[in-house]
Amino acid sequence: MKSDDINIYNKVLEYICLELSHSLGVIDNEYKKSIEEIRLRVGMPLNVYLKGEDYFVSPNGRLNKGERDGILVQSNHIYKTFQLISNYSIYAFQEEIRNGFITLKGGHRVGVGGKVLYGNNGIETIKNISSLNIRIAREKIGVSNNILPYILDFHNSIYNTLIISPPQCGKTTLLRDIIRNLSNGDLPKRRGFKIAIIDERSELSGMYNGVPQHNIGIRTDVLDGCNKKDGTTILIRAMSPDIIAMDEIGGIGDVEAIHESLKAGIRVIATVHGNSLEDLLSKRSLRILIEERVFDRYIFLDNSMGVGTVKEILQGKDFKPIRK
Repeated sequence: MKSDDINIYNKVLEYICLELSHSLGVIDNEYKKSIEEIRLRVGMPLNVYLKGEDYFVSPNGRLNKGERDGILVQSNHIYKTFQLISNYSIYAFQEEIRNGFITLKGGHRVGVGGKVLYGNNGIETIKNISSLNIRIAREKIGVSNNILPYILDFHNSIYNTLIISPPQCGKTTLLRDIIRNLSNGDLPKRRGFKIAIIDERSELSGMYNGVPQHNIGIRTDVLDGCNKKDGTTILIRAMSPDIIAMDEIGGIGDVEAIHESLKAGIRVIATVHGNSLEDLLSKRSLRILIEERVFDRYIFLDNSMGVGTVKEILQGKDFKPIRK
């Protein structure tokens, strides 16, 4: 696993200009395997994020807390890197740029900052790129194995489940592995489920040129880049899923999508940003789902013992812990 994580990191460096990728490439392997983000900001030191901390990268690949030791990112570094990311064809990625990110081969995602231009139909593009956030995608196969018994409802169904965590605590990684496990099944103990992913931000499947870059199971269908409300309608009409999975719910449209799924007899697994049940209740749209007892399981994550640590699991009917 360690060598795989290092190889994944090194492949990502192919999308970064040589002036910066050289220094990033000589970082100690012990750090390489844990780096989650590489951040480029014009006029600011080169920055990486790992294990809940951020560091500045020196020319010789040393990681430092002091910004004075970091390589200063120039506008031409951003330009060259963006050319590599877009394969020298920015026009071909306009739809993704409009959404603020580009998905790379391997499922990695590049967030884009710059001047936002609006048109008649909303955001048209982002130009004068001033920052890039390269989020390195690493699968954690098997991370959901110990969670499945709390999700499975006997042999032929699952509990409607909501995964809650602050940013970068592993909720998307856990959801992806739950999808893989449920989709593949484990005969004769349990069947595989037909699962449909509404991948609004292209993170769960990491779709690249129509091919999922992550292992999401053998019975899984994906709607990539589609909002949850429209996606739910399409999936119910056309794909007959047993389960619909969606990442980072929040708006009232997402609530309507979940209601529509449940009315059709489809189970739902979703994630949301948050720290506690009280945190969710403070958000109007989420409060609706909680008060209606839509979810049977609430899985809370943190990073107290590393990314993806299960803090506790609550049952939906009375919010009492069934695992701590």
